[in-house]
Amino acid sequence: MTAATGARRVRPATTKFGWHPETFVCSRRGHVTPAAHVARLRPEDAELGVDLPDGRRLARCLRCDVWIEFQPPVQAERETLPPLRELPVPRRGQALREAIILRLIALDRGVHSVIFGALAVVLFALDLNLGPLRSEAHRILRGVTNQTGQGASQGFIVRELGKFVHVGKGTLTVLAATAVAYCVVEAVEAVGLWMERRWAEYLTAMATAGFLPFEIDALIKRVTVLRVGALVVNVAILLWLLWRKRLFGIRGGPKAEERPDPVELFGPRGTVPQNA
Repeated sequence: MTAATGARRVRPATTKFGWHPETFVCSRRGHVTPAAHVARLRPEDAELGVDLPDGRRLARCLRCDVWIEFQPPVQAERETLPPLRELPVPRRGQALREAIILRLIALDRGVHSVIFGALAVVLFALDLNLGPLRSEAHRILRGVTNQTGQGASQGFIVRELGKFVHVGKGTLTVLAATAVAYCVVEAVEAVGLWMERRWAEYLTAMATAGFLPFEIDALIKRVTVLRVGALVVNVAILLWLLWRKRLFGIRGGPKAEERPDPVELFGPRGTVPQNA
């Protein structure tokens, strides 16, 4: 489908991988085509929809710019289209990409919350059954030492069992409470980011920054792929939040962000599709 020559049309932004976030969102939520639901289309509505001579109607999606074929509605929502500034224009371009990234960060925080919650359950279970478990660990240690003749400091399993034997009940309680606290914080971040709340962006930035020293310390003690990956992801999230969401007044704060006018997004009306 082509548009009339000379018509101004703003296409959705494309990533360097050729991916349109607008197309992805429309595939999940459906297209936004207000021109499909009015009784009649006027010549000045041609940028958003047009009735063809053969009875078909073409309506433009306000999110992804795709022209879609419809039949004129039997029971229309209204007689004609209102001015573009009065239409509920969906997000597109940079605003839509930022919303998708926020959802991805929210999913990341949700996974963290589940992990910390599971860890808290395990730690509380160990705390409640510490006596019997410690006795069993002693029994295994004695059996392994008698069989191999090695000290309790040798072998991975023996070393870990030795550490568990000397864990105090108060230590497990503190670790379990800490896991619960992180579980709650991560869950609040996930819900707030999913709902795109400004306070959640600040909370996520501060929590991520506060946890970075512990991640760096753990990485210094032992370098693993998981620890390196976690550090890289958290640093990227922190920098993105600070820069793109203009937290703490960076880049002039949220008031400095320009809000595009709907007319600027879609251009003047008057684009008439010539064929389907």
